[in-house]
Amino acid sequence: MGEQQKVDNRRLWWMAAAILVLGAIIGAGAGLLTLLLYGVEQLMLGYIEGATAPGPFAVPGVRRAISMTVGLSFAGVVWWLLRTKTTKVPSVKKAVAGERMPWWQTLVHVCLQIVIVGSGASIGREVAPRELGAMLAQRFADLFRLDAVDRRVVVAVAAGAGLGGVYNAPFAGMFFAVEILLADVAIERVGFGLGMSAVAAFVAASIKGRHVFYDIALMQNSLTPTIMLAALLIGAACGVVGAWFRRGSTWAQSHQPSGTAILWQMPLAGVITGVIAIGLPQIMGNGRAAAQLGLSTVSLMSDGSPSMNAAVSVEQSVGAGEMPVSPWTLLGLSDRQSQLTIVLLVLAVTFVAKAVATLITIRSGASGGVLQPGIALGSTLGAMIGVLWTLAFPADSVTACALIGAASLLSASQQAPLMAMCLVLELTAAPSAFYVPVALGVAVSVLVSKRILSQASSERRSDSGRVGEMRIVMERGKGQA
Repeated sequence: MGEQQKVDNRRLWWMAAAILVLGAIIGAGAGLLTLLLYGVEQLMLGYIEGATAPGPFAVPGVRRAISMTVGLSFAGVVWWLLRTKTTKVPSVKKAVAGERMPWWQTLVHVCLQIVIVGSGASIGREVAPRELGAMLAQRFADLFRLDAVDRRVVVAVAAGAGLGGVYNAPFAGMFFAVEILLADVAIERVGFGLGMSAVAAFVAASIKGRHVFYDIALMQNSLTPTIMLAALLIGAACGVVGAWFRRGSTWAQSHQPSGTAILWQMPLAGVITGVIAIGLPQIMGNGRAAAQLGLSTVSLMSDGSPSMNAAVSVEQSVGAGEMPVSPWTLLGLSDRQSQLTIVLLVLAVTFVAKAVATLITIRSGASGGVLQPGIALGSTLGAMIGVLWTLAFPADSVTACALIGAASLLSASQQAPLMAMCLVLELTAAPSAFYVPVALGVAVSVLVSKRILSQASSERRSDSGRVGEMRIVMERGKGQA
């Protein structure tokens, strides 16, 4: 009995130390990585992202293209050296499974991810603090001589704390650990993860500042029955697109170059995305600008008059100044129809360009996340649906539709509804009343995407079985001959 009490006390002490000390160190790391991002943005692009400047819209197009090309070219050389000349850095999931993360290689790997995002590469920055947290947790586990089970838990929770710290999202950090990495929502692990993520978020915010990541000031004031119907439609659409985005990112990652090909593929990805960014600066970076475009789009009233300038955020996306003369007016469209066409076209082009740029960046060999790109895709898709929806139901807002889309597509692409919903709601500080339609959209998207992914998996297994049968038949034919 006394021996068991000692074991329980020791467990309590190391968990408390992990929450307070390890959580604080991870939070400091997340805060410093954010400052590093701002420094790289200032150096490469001459601007720092914020609520008033979510993307480099005021930066000259040529500088945007050069920044992205230089950033990815530099990272390609360093990653080639890291991956071929020294110990390779494993993924967070492999680290949770027990694979060792080398300390200095991990630090370089983490900083490189921030560098390419800061220079404009279309990829998320949330993997960097997660990997930093996992590496630090392994050293913590060594210090306290934790067994394999506890080591796995603390590494997963620390990785989630990195996410919670960099985005000031403790609930998302906790759910990332227990829903994705551990796949075990036990009460002890929930409490452990929430405690460490909360500490990390507090310390990180003390370093990088406290602010809402996405502005949803144009959100409607109250729920309506029709926004619940819109959530069903947006959730279904995002479930389909989210499943395909998950398959696309998985394919891109599985086909990354393993040798010297990265030395030309990453610069090429920089050139391609840089050229795209000359006309579409909102596709640059981790997705903040593209997502904000969707969240800031304003509906057109059904009476034909815009409730505000309906293209308020679209103007930013095509550059400062007045909107260009619409070519659709030459086709006999009214001003309202012309304006509606421009809004939908910019949102659609942004959606496609962001998806393509992100997949190209991953395929070229870059390391990074897809959480923020997923939010950007969901926001623009939700806004496209919302623009048309609010023509019939003007009491609803495009912002609400974009919010539902952001959470729904992220949940579908990650197959993690709790983490996705919490992350989007924490990043936007959305009113609690809107948790209801967001939850409904997320539920529909997960069910739809799960069915699509299951069917795709079954088809691949069936195809593999047929290929295997054909090989057996051919081998038997050769033997008989």
